[in-house]
Amino acid sequence: MRFKVQTEPFRDALNKILSVVDKRNSRPILTYTQIDVSEGKVEISATDLEVSSRIKVAADVETAGTFCVNAKNISDILKGLPEGTVNFEIAEGENTLKISCLDIHYTLLIYKSDDFPHLIFDNKENSFALDSVQLLEIIGKTSHAISTDETRLYLNGIYLQEFDSKLRAVATDGHRLSMLDTDLGENNIETLMNGIIIPKKGVFEIKKVAESFPDKKLNISVDDSFIYISADDSYYLSIRLIAREYPKYQAVIPSKTSFVMKTDKTIFHDAIRRIKIMSNEKSNGVKVSLKGNEMTVMANHPSLGDARETLSVDYNGKEIEIGFNAKYLIDTLAAFDDGDITLELNNELSPVVIKSQNLPNYLGIIMPLKL
Repeated sequence: MRFKVQTEPFRDALNKILSVVDKRNSRPILTYTQIDVSEGKVEISATDLEVSSRIKVAADVETAGTFCVNAKNISDILKGLPEGTVNFEIAEGENTLKISCLDIHYTLLIYKSDDFPHLIFDNKENSFALDSVQLLEIIGKTSHAISTDETRLYLNGIYLQEFDSKLRAVATDGHRLSMLDTDLGENNIETLMNGIIIPKKGVFEIKKVAESFPDKKLNISVDDSFIYISADDSYYLSIRLIAREYPKYQAVIPSKTSFVMKTDKTIFHDAIRRIKIMSNEKSNGVKVSLKGNEMTVMANHPSLGDARETLSVDYNGKEIEIGFNAKYLIDTLAAFDDGDITLELNNELSPVVIKSQNLPNYLGIIMPLKL
């Protein structure tokens, strides 16, 4: 088997699939990438059985074939090679891959593909298309609220659901919630009526695909266990869905609120970031006091000292003091565009809803912190 590829696209493809490779070493074959060489192209595949990826790269193929090679080893080799043409060769009956570029030569042990899992990357029956820009917005606005608590597996991802003919994305860790509705036009997404949960690792692999194909449509399909993403007939993902029921997130969203505070997002964000320096490292707790048209942000660290900053805001409700986890607040505020935002609240203990007229299809919710 012989083929040639250009260094940069092949290296880029290997870098992308490397994050999919099984890090737990549950099965040795899963630390390998499968390389399938056929006319005019090379397909590189990797899987940990939960997330699978395949990328096609143009190649000058003399003779076709399929083999498996340690993913990290071949990636490390490609990282060190100069730009240009890389030659690959496997002599008939041998189990070694010869790699050469200019005067640089490597030999790698290879394995047969018999034990590598058979990977499926589409389900044409339940498919729709989504702009890469829309996918990046969904991930950018919601992923910060994904839970890292592995005892609550159903919160370890983004929940997608067809809601009122729109694609609704929700993420929550029980302390905060982010929700974005995306209008998909004529797309039929009835397959998502019951909702699916995409795990965190899969979310960030999808982000990688969307970033690789700016301003392009990505094809998406779903079955009972997997979501499939493909772009430009060259980059494919298969992601096992979290087989759990998502909590009733609507119960967290207040049906009505009594008070509204309006302020500039950037000014508020920067104030929280400055005052957080004096918060407790474990709780990241800051207090926000509202009185008249003034908001005071405060923090007190028993070993370091305290800090406060007063801002002018638009608020005519009752005097109130609420505690927040500053990190959660900063993450949520960062998801909004520049301009005015509103905080809608009832009292010191109920969820606080953050909205913006510049982004009417998005909201963030923060649970107050007892300080």
